Amino acid sequence: MWDKLEQIDKRYEELITEMSKPGVASDQPKIIKLAQERASIDDIVTLYRDYKATVKSIEQTREMQDDKLDAEMAALVKQELHTLEEKRDKLQEELKFSLLPKDPNDERNIILEIRAGTGGDEAALFAADLFRMYTRYAQSKRWDVDVINTSESSGGGMKEIIAEIRGKGAFSRFKYERGVHRVQRVPVTEASGRIHTSTATVAVLPEAEDVEVDIRPEDLRVDIFHSGGAGGQNVNKVATAVRLTHLPTGMVVICQDERSQLRNRQKAMAVLKARLLEIENQKQAAEMTSMRRSQVGTGERAEKVRTYNFPQDRVTDHRIGVTLHNLPRIMAGELDPLIDALATEEQTKLLQEQTA
Repeated sequence: MWDKLEQIDKRYEELITEMSKPGVASDQPKIIKLAQERASIDDIVTLYRDYKATVKSIEQTREMQDDKLDAEMAALVKQELHTLEEKRDKLQEELKFSLLPKDPNDERNIILEIRAGTGGDEAALFAADLFRMYTRYAQSKRWDVDVINTSESSGGGMKEIIAEIRGKGAFSRFKYERGVHRVQRVPVTEASGRIHTSTATVAVLPEAEDVEVDIRPEDLRVDIFHSGGAGGQNVNKVATAVRLTHLPTGMVVICQDERSQLRNRQKAMAVLKARLLEIENQKQAAEMTSMRRSQVGTGERAEKVRTYNFPQDRVTDHRIGVTLHNLPRIMAGELDPLIDALATEEQTKLLQEQTA
C-alpha cells in the first residue's frame, strides 16, 4: 500500500510540473486531461501527506519524552502523543479505503425511475412520496431535478415518475436506492385504522454519454402526439408529446412533461440511451427486462430493500440491518445517514476482498 501511495504522490508532482510547462498551458485538451487526472488523486495525496506529517510529529513528540520533564509537562506530552497516534490510525484507515477501485459511473448524472408496486392507490401515493424525498435530497446537494414523464393514479398518487438528476456524484449516492421500497402505514382511505403495506420500485440508471450509445436513425421510430391533461386550459393544443420506440429491443420511452416537442425528444432520448447503456453494462442478462429486474425485482413485498414504518417512526434498511428513527426528517430528504452506512458497508466488503 505504501509503495502505491508513494507512486501516486510522485505522479501528482509530475502532473503539476507538466501543467506548468508553457507548451502544455496552451493545449486546451491536454491541460483538461491533466487537470482531471490530478483532481482524481488530489484527495488521496492530501490524506497521504497528512499521514506522513502526523507520523513525523509522533516521532518528534516521542523524542520529547526522553527529556527530563516535570510531571505536568510529561502528562501533556503523553496526551499529545495519544492524540497524534489516534489521528495516524484514522488516516491509515482512510488511506486504505481511498485506494479501493471506484465505480466508473459514480460522477455521472442519473435517470431515476419510480413505479408503484403492490398496494393499489396507496402504492401510488408512496411512489409520489419517494419522489418528493429524492427531490429534496437532490436539492440539498444542489443537483438539478428535471421530470421527464409522469403517470398519475386516480387517488392523487403516481403510477410512474421518470426524472433526470444532474450533478457531480449523483450516481455515487443514488445507486444505493435501487430496489423495492416498502411502506407500512394507515392509508387516508382506511376507515378502521388498519396498517396497510405497499411497495414502490426504484431504478437508478447512469446517464449515457453520446459516444457510448450509438442509435441508428433506422432503428428508431418517433411518434408525436398531444399530451394528456385534465381538460380545459390544461390540454396541450399543439402536439408536443414524444414516444420513442427502439425497434431492435422494442423499448419504448414517452416524454410529455415539456411544452416543447424538441425538449421532450431530448429527454426521451436521454432515458433511452441510459437504458441501452445499462443493457450494455450487463450483457450477462438473458433479456432486456432482466437488467431492470436486477434493480427493482417484481415489486412484491418480500423483495424489499428498505421499510418505512410510519406507526413506529422508523426506517430499516434490510441490506445492512440499520434502523433509524425520525421518519419525517428522512422523508424530507435527510438520507445521508442511510446512504453513508450503505457506502461504508460496500467499501468494507471491497477492502476484505482486496486483502483476502
